[in-house]
Amino acid sequence: MLLPKKVKHRKWHRLGRRDKGIATRTNTVAFGSFGLVAQTYGWVSSRQLEACRRVLTRYIRRGGKMWIRVFPDRPVTKKGNELPMGGGKGSPDQFVITVKPGTVLFELEGVAPDMAREALLLACHKLPVKGRVVSR
Repeated sequence: MLLPKKVKHRKWHRLGRRDKGIATRTNTVAFGSFGLVAQTYGWVSSRQLEACRRVLTRYIRRGGKMWIRVFPDRPVTKKGNELPMGGGKGSPDQFVITVKPGTVLFELEGVAPDMAREALLLACHKLPVKGRVVSR
């Protein structure tokens, strides 16, 4: 799983509104020929990214190259079960990336167009955001 080696702050504030704006960074297919672009807002965890990576590498079978364009650097905290109210903020549980519409999540190069489309659609089913396949 993707985890940051070191973070400046262990616990972050939660965002106010997640559903504002569109992606201005990582919004073009830059490295490969085909990309998976998010169409909705959401938090994508490192576990979900790892599941997508495994689907893509299994499907293309060393046939091409893959890039993961996002990195989960936002800590999300969670408190234990059946704890009373109060007691402060919970401990860090997982790391996520905040995804806006237009963010390119994965890119593929060196595979046939129909194979790349099928692989990226299979990976899209593992994500909590809607996505579409684009080409350069």
